[in-house]
Amino acid sequence: MKLKEVKNFLKKFWYLLWKDDSLKGWIFSIIFLFVFIKFIFFPLLSLMTGTILPLAIVESCSMYHEGNLFSDYDEWWSEHDSKYSKYQIEKNIFESFKFKNGFNKGDILFIIGAKPEKLRIGDIIIFDGGQKNPIIHRIIKIEIKNGDYIFSTIGDNNNGQLSFEKNIKSEQLVGKAIFRLVPYAGWGKLIFYDWKKPLSERGLCKEN
Repeated sequence: MKLKEVKNFLKKFWYLLWKDDSLKGWIFSIIFLFVFIKFIFFPLLSLMTGTILPLAIVESCSMYHEGNLFSDYDEWWSEHDSKYSKYQIEKNIFESFKFKNGFNKGDILFIIGAKPEKLRIGDIIIFDGGQKNPIIHRIIKIEIKNGDYIFSTIGDNNNGQLSFEKNIKSEQLVGKAIFRLVPYAGWGKLIFYDWKKPLSERGLCKEN
């Protein structure tokens, strides 16, 4: 193919992708963006971050703090301190943790690969708990047994630990949450299947 033909092809491609307002142009743009995101963008992002799940949508209220972005930390701690005291996690220690005010259902989190030896108490990890979707909770205990790292987590808004988060092995780790990328934006996806959940788990969050 000659250089002139290549230029003409790219010119037509660009027009169809971005400037053609016809139905054909819209359909082409949607298909192109889907293919690009699924087969180019996410594989590259996974390679760069070291995890198969570089962007995670929070699908439950287990890490919610009343008030969300405007949560009153002192008030929240006064209601939850007993949950952490048996793990020697005091108020000033928790205050130094990332996501000290939790996060909300529908938030999109940026995730990187989690190296077991570099994880610390207070980190938010994503792990395979044998459920339908990976779990996003906070580390409250780390042990080393026979040279293997064993993690224990809890949801900030849960009253206690779930059975599958008391003995998390390194091979169950999916990643570590670094920051909240976009608050609430995940509802664009959640809205399509949130109604299938039990009534108590649907909709916006409230404190337990």
